[in-house]
Amino acid sequence: MEPLKHECGIAMVRLLKPLSYYQEKYGSWRYGLNKLYLLMEKQHNRGQDGAGIVCIKTEVPAGEEYIFRERAMGSGAISDIFNAAATKIHQSEEYGDPLVKTAFAGNMYMGHLRYSTTGRQGMQYLHPFVRRDNYRTKSLSLCGNFNLTNANEVFDAIVAKGQNPRSASDTYVLLEQLGHRLDREVDRLYLEAKEHGLTGLAINQYTENNLDMTRVLRQCAPLWDGGYVICGMNGSGQMFSLRDPWGIRPAFYYTDDEVVIVASERPVIMTAMDVTIDDVHELQPGQAIMVNKSNEISLEQILAPKGINQCSFERIYFSRGSDKDIYYERKKLGYNLVPAIVKACDGDLLNSVLSFIPNTAEVAYYGMLHGFEDMLNQQKAQAIEQLSKSGNLTEEKIREILSTRVRSEKVAIKDIKLRTFITENSSRNDMAAHVYDVTYGIIRDHIDNLVVIDDSIVRGTTLKNSIIKILSRLRPKKLIIVSSAPQVRYPDFYGIDMSNMHDFIAFKAAVALLEERGKADIIDNIYRNCREALQQGTLDPANNFVKEIYAPFTTDEISSKICELVASGNPVPVECIFQSIEGLHEACPNHTGDWYFTGNYPTPGGLQMLYRTFIDYYETFRIGQNLHLRLK
Repeated sequence: MEPLKHECGIAMVRLLKPLSYYQEKYGSWRYGLNKLYLLMEKQHNRGQDGAGIVCIKTEVPAGEEYIFRERAMGSGAISDIFNAAATKIHQSEEYGDPLVKTAFAGNMYMGHLRYSTTGRQGMQYLHPFVRRDNYRTKSLSLCGNFNLTNANEVFDAIVAKGQNPRSASDTYVLLEQLGHRLDREVDRLYLEAKEHGLTGLAINQYTENNLDMTRVLRQCAPLWDGGYVICGMNGSGQMFSLRDPWGIRPAFYYTDDEVVIVASERPVIMTAMDVTIDDVHELQPGQAIMVNKSNEISLEQILAPKGINQCSFERIYFSRGSDKDIYYERKKLGYNLVPAIVKACDGDLLNSVLSFIPNTAEVAYYGMLHGFEDMLNQQKAQAIEQLSKSGNLTEEKIREILSTRVRSEKVAIKDIKLRTFITENSSRNDMAAHVYDVTYGIIRDHIDNLVVIDDSIVRGTTLKNSIIKILSRLRPKKLIIVSSAPQVRYPDFYGIDMSNMHDFIAFKAAVALLEERGKADIIDNIYRNCREALQQGTLDPANNFVKEIYAPFTTDEISSKICELVASGNPVPVECIFQSIEGLHEACPNHTGDWYFTGNYPTPGGLQMLYRTFIDYYETFRIGQNLHLRLK
């Protein structure tokens, strides 16, 4: 119902053969560039704010450009950057050997799709970032799918070493931190080469051949807190992709004797490379895939794994459902909700119609249908058994029982063109009520229950301003809104644009219940505890003070309050059902990262940012509101 800002997407291509090999075998030296385009286009769902690519060619003489970059803003950025690259290729191809003169004719490519998670907009924030140097070994390009929760600490650390960064953005800070360590590693190799009696260009050759980026990563990465996949390439042919030790952000890779591929999603690689699921591997927590100048590939454990906290929202919402595991997990999420839905329908399955909010909830909808079919089959078997025991089983009765079906229809239809038209704030809510159209005549007035499933309910604004109003036009007996995800109660600081507590409808519901029941002092106590914990540095992930907001209430009580907030005054009775935490973990057993639902942040930085966010909420809304009431 309410699109979340996605995590970013990354793509890397490393060619292991000369360009002439691909020209001869595939008919074009652009093989690597074409694969990069496919990988990015198949992940366009992960970035609507902008995109960027960088190409590095490692075997060029001095005086020739060897780093090429294109970036563009907006939802059409992928097409824009590849069109721009094609123009530069065309302009330079006429000058001779593509390995030397032609733009973007390299053996290393890196692409990035950006969804802003911090609100920062502009070309200067688009990845990949590039740090240029006269020495190819010291030139570095960087991109990633990440949010550092302690970017300020990393910034302070590099400033303490004498650096003077021109920006405090987390990507730029990482670029300078890694660049500084890369410089020191090159300097170390320089001295080592001189000790071996080497001089001149032989020193440079020694440095390029012996540079080990794992040393650089092992010196820098321990300082990072957050969810990340960091990708980088340097001018002499080193390439790497490192996943955070909590496994929060996803990364997959494929290798053969021609190419190394890295991307954020597994099916993307399968499609682009026409390989099977067994050919694509997941980068493990704290692990990096490394390729050196000699095209030697290795997997290195840069950081010790810190438990399994893979983002469950990847499975519910972000990643494409074309991944086999994700597809079945989303079906299971819908399947698990059936008992709660049956209860909400008072067991009246024959007078209930099942549907979904297009388009991301469709797979969970199929799982919900499957669950209802299994339940009906059980009931059919019991009915036949009872009739058999009573001696009243006839062919007519069997046919009657077997003809019972789950009633499922496509009720809501998304009007995408209209959605892009909504720009004027003064009329936004009125126009939002028309974002979806409905199929009239399939719900019997005040007889049928209408059950509609969505992937998540976060802020509740779209639900309140459009969905409930639209579906109520069908005049069902009862409208049941189902979320395949649990209640989103806490901000995420590892890549999703959910950082303001007061935006969450579950948080608003809990605060409203506290005020109604005379327990608002709990909010004041949480504020004091959060301030004290930050001042004293006593951050204990096992003791999250903000959880006390929800502690006095059951999940059902909060669900009822959410329903009251979003459906107040609606002519049709409305009930909201959310996935349970147990149901989530049963459906997605290998992706246990659930901090936005439970408050169980995997890193100290996440808890620290939660406390800051709560303090900001309290000082902006509650202190300001109380002051206004006193003045009034």
